[in-house]
Amino acid sequence: MPDLPWFVYLMLLAPLGLLLGAAVYKSLQVRAAKEWPSAAGKVVVSEAEVRETRVIDSDREDGYRTEKRNFAKIVYEYSVAGQKLRNGRVSIGEDLGNFQVAETIAKYPVGAVVTVYYNPLHPKEAVLERDLPKGLWGCLGIATAITLAIVFGSAIGLTRMSEFISTRLVDPKLSPLVIAFGAFGAVIALFALVMQKQAGLAKKWPVVDGTIKLSGLDEYRTAPSDSGTRGTTMYERKVIYSYHFNNVAYSNEHGSFSSNSKTTSSWVLRLWGMDFQDGASVKVWVNPVNPSEATLNPRQPFAWFLWLLVAGFAAAAYYTAVHG
Repeated sequence: MPDLPWFVYLMLLAPLGLLLGAAVYKSLQVRAAKEWPSAAGKVVVSEAEVRETRVIDSDREDGYRTEKRNFAKIVYEYSVAGQKLRNGRVSIGEDLGNFQVAETIAKYPVGAVVTVYYNPLHPKEAVLERDLPKGLWGCLGIATAITLAIVFGSAIGLTRMSEFISTRLVDPKLSPLVIAFGAFGAVIALFALVMQKQAGLAKKWPVVDGTIKLSGLDEYRTAPSDSGTRGTTMYERKVIYSYHFNNVAYSNEHGSFSSNSKTTSSWVLRLWGMDFQDGASVKVWVNPVNPSEATLNPRQPFAWFLWLLVAGFAAAAYYTAVHG
């Protein structure tokens, strides 16, 4: 095992630990909800709704960003001890938006009679579904095994690779640099392949009419440095548009698959196009499996820029290996 500080492994495994902790917390909530009594209820509101959602973003000065997401708004009425109550929570799991909107609306149409499970100590706290998604722990177990294999396998593999490459270089001390160039190039190549694969699938998606609600650039500052220096001003493309798919209204703010690219120069984003007039009619390619995912441009011109970076890293690795 490579002689790395313990906190390095801790940082690498922290995201997995947070995910497992959240799963355990939700499991405890499910166990408590199993003891809740039930009451007959009726769905009074069942429709799609766009909500402003706050997302943690440590790269920003404020520590978060906001984005519009699609939700299924389900409101139901029920009575406890003669008191009529209303609630809008469907399940124990957290609804992060942009997932199974149409399916949830179809499952709970207006007028549907439902079974409501409520907290006897706080009757206003209630759900319609009190089970965790099937196969959750199995998926988490597989994810844990894969993460551990990647973290510890990569650490061991990089050490062995460095020892192997160092014997074949003009200057053995440059083996970490050659590996770094190669690794960066490989990661970028993987991103480029994924983007091109995604574009190939998106070109086959159904096309519907949409309307531009807002088109412009989002300007923000990055998080301050450790010394307290204020962060750099960054720009990100922002195109918000609405559309209907299978009689359900949706909203999206990603005009293209690379629309979340960030840069310090606003002209770079304008170079890639995606400038629209507010209120303009547009064609929208919609993912039929998850209609919350859509794009105004299924092509991926940004992927070619990534391939140029791959070529650059490959050239840097070759030059360093051969010439030192």
